[in-house]
Amino acid sequence: MWLNASCTLEFQIPAPTPFVMMLRPRSGTQQWIAKEEYMLSPSVPAVEFTDSFGNLCQRLIAPTGFFSVHTSVAIETADFSDVAPGAPFVEVQQLPDETLPFLLPSRYCDSDRFFDMAASMTMDQTLGYDQCAAIVEYIRSAVEYRPGQGQQVISASEVNEQGYGVCRDLAHLGIACCRALSIPARMVVGYLEGLEPMDLHAWFEAYVGNRWYTFDPTQTNLEGGRVAIAFGRDAADVAIYSQFGNPVNLLNMEVSVERVPSPN
Repeated sequence: MWLNASCTLEFQIPAPTPFVMMLRPRSGTQQWIAKEEYMLSPSVPAVEFTDSFGNLCQRLIAPTGFFSVHTSVAIETADFSDVAPGAPFVEVQQLPDETLPFLLPSRYCDSDRFFDMAASMTMDQTLGYDQCAAIVEYIRSAVEYRPGQGQQVISASEVNEQGYGVCRDLAHLGIACCRALSIPARMVVGYLEGLEPMDLHAWFEAYVGNRWYTFDPTQTNLEGGRVAIAFGRDAADVAIYSQFGNPVNLLNMEVSVERVPSPN
């Protein structure tokens, strides 16, 4: 399918403030970018770099006063994410080097605390994809999804204790449980067609069957076009913007995802 996806951020800046933005998706196996727009108002110089996870990042200094960032992309993506029940567990010694950071505990995915819990909820499952699917089903039944109610980023342990959270929180819990079973898992932030309420979305991917597969504890199925913007160990790695020094006021954030006819 073809999608038009966009994100607009509007700030009030008290003094010149350094930013790192992470708003540009890349073409990959599940998505192909046909056209892209990135506008800063007022216009300021920006420098782009690629971080250690392959994400496109932009460095800039936002000027005092009103400042906005608008990005949009026309992109071809799959109608639904691949599923692979029975895809096997990959032994750690056979994993590609680039997956190894996603086995370790991280700031918000304290996987070293979840072995017993993860082992219990997956004890009757085939090692690999089916374990990840069982983890997602547990989260859906045990943790209430409350979109729009998660300003403070919390750890997987805190989410499990709290019993509710936003998409980011439920993804953290899924990641922690997968890593506890020696399955690499990473956070994804991006767009999802049909998301209600519309916003940027977070889910996770797990490495089984020698590739990454999508898992989303907040959605009942994997239908709808997904556009991955950023990948990382947890939310600390995939913030769509980070400012340094001065506190800034985010006045407005608007996200849109629309299915459109094929340009052909």
